[in-house]
Formats: sequence, structure tokens, C-alpha cells
Amino acid sequence: MSCGACPKQDNDFSMRWRLIKHFVTAHVPGHGKIWQNRFWEHLVRDEEDYRRHLDYIHINPVKHGLAARPEDWPHSSFGHYRDKGWYEPGWGAALPDFVGDFGE
Repeated sequence: MSCGACPKQDNDFSMRWRLIKHFVTAHVPGHGKIWQNRFWEHLVRDEEDYRRHLDYIHINPVKHGLAARPEDWPHSSFGHYRDKGWYEPGWGAALPDFVGDFGE
């Protein structure tokens, strides 16, 4: 992983997220709780693993009742990947079996 502002060989994800959360919380006053209590780090192993994570990200607004279909969520990258042919038309209209994976 490379990040222009991160020191080389910086793999301390927990510390990085702690600092990001602290900075954002200090600079976004009055918005109440904006962070979940936990997070988990995961190194994406291969393209199949990458696609599973994309599926999870794209179905989350549907799972949580924020959109009827992934393409209805305005902040999603779903349309980009659908246009690349990674998703069939209508994908996500019904919740896939994997929903609930990833430690939830």
C-alpha cells in the first residue's frame, strides 16, 4: 500500500485509523457520533476477494434500507463497475446469500 503522506513501510493500520478518526472528530464538531466502535483490517488476497468486498460494499445500502437497488444509492461506485461488465443488470435487487458476512 502506498500513500503519499505515509512513511514507507507504514503498515500500522490501527494507529493510522486512530489518528484519522481523532483528526476528523476534532474538526467536525456538532455531528454527534460519526464512527463505528470497531473496524477490522483485511489484506485483499486476490481478484475474487476484491470482488466479494465490492459486492459487500455495493449491497450495504440495500441491506440497511437506504436504497431499493445498489444503483439507486447516489454515493456508490456500483454504476462504474456495472458499466465495466462486472455486474449483470438487476444485480442486488434481491439480497444475495452472502449478506451478513465480513464480521457483522
